[in-house]
Amino acid sequence: MSVLEGSSILVTGGTGSFGKALIRRLLDEVKPQRIVVYSRDELKQWEVRQLFNDDSRLRFFIGDVRDLDRLNRATHGVDYVVHAAALKQVDTGEYNPSEFVKTNVHGSQNVIEACINNNVKKVVALSTDKASSPINLYGATKLTADKLFTLGNHYAAAYDTRFAVVRYGNVTGSRGSIIPKFKALHEAGKSLPITDLRCTRFLITLPQAVDMVLDTFELMQGGELVVPHIPSHKVTDLAQAIAPGAKMHDIGLRPGEKLHEEMISPEEGRRAITVMDGKYYILEPELATWGYVKRTDGTPVEDGFHCASDKNDIWYDAEDIREILNLEV
Repeated sequence: MSVLEGSSILVTGGTGSFGKALIRRLLDEVKPQRIVVYSRDELKQWEVRQLFNDDSRLRFFIGDVRDLDRLNRATHGVDYVVHAAALKQVDTGEYNPSEFVKTNVHGSQNVIEACINNNVKKVVALSTDKASSPINLYGATKLTADKLFTLGNHYAAAYDTRFAVVRYGNVTGSRGSIIPKFKALHEAGKSLPITDLRCTRFLITLPQAVDMVLDTFELMQGGELVVPHIPSHKVTDLAQAIAPGAKMHDIGLRPGEKLHEEMISPEEGRRAITVMDGKYYILEPELATWGYVKRTDGTPVEDGFHCASDKNDIWYDAEDIREILNLEV
C-alpha cells in the first residue's frame, strides 16, 4: 500500500504535463482523499477540471509560489507535497534572470516554509539535469533550489517535515515537445534544425517520471537527491525516430545549452549509491542533523562515477525511440 493512499496531496505547477500525468496516476491507482492543484493560470485549471471530469477529489488553488501567504493557506491539512512549479526555459532565463530567481529560488523557500508551518509529512521537489554543473541561469537557480530542499531538512529537524529531490532531464513528449515541429518540417520537405549534431540526451517518459516521484515518497528519509538510471540517445536518432530519412542541419548550441546532459557530476558521484536493483542513483546527505540513517540497501558506484548522457551504459537508437514513443512511420 502506498504511503500516499487516503492522504491529502498538493501539487505545485499541477496543470503542467507532469502534473496532469501525476494526478491521473494518483486518482486511478493511489486513491488519495484529496489533491490540491496549485498553479497561476485559471484557464489551465479549467482545462484540467474538464480533463478529469470535475473529479470531487480535486481542489484548485489559484496562486504563485512567490506568495507565502497563499501557500500557507493551500498547504493547510496537506500530508504530502510535490513541488513541480518552476520557470524552465533556458533562453528565457538568460533574459529574465531576476524572475527566475523569484520563482525558482524564493518560491522554493516559500514552499519549504509553508510545509513546515503546516506539518506536511514529506515533500518531493522536481529538479533538472541542468542543475548539475550549471552553465546557465536556469540551472543555477535549480541547483540552489536543490540545496534549499535537501539542506532544508536541517531547518526542519525539530519538526516532522522531510524534503527530498528528484533530478531528471527533459521529459520526452511533454508540453513543448519537438515532435510535432519535426513532423511538420519533414512533411514539408524541409531539413530539421539540430542544435549540434554531436549532442546526446537522456530519455525519460512521463510515466517514468511519475514512477520516480511515487517511489521517492516510499524510499525517502529526507535529504536524498534521487536520479534515474535511464538510457541515452543521440539527438540525431531522436530526429530520425520522428521523421525517418529526414535531412538534418547543424544550427549550433543555444546560449546556456550543453553538448551532453549531466545528472551527477564527478564530485557528486563520490557519494552516490544505486538502489532498487540499479533503477535509481541516490546522493545521500553528507551531514544530517535530522536523524538520517545511512542506507544499507544500496550499492556504491565505482570510483570516478559520472552520470552524463555521453558516458552511459544504456543507449536507445531511432527504432527504440520510435517504439517507446509510439510513433508511426
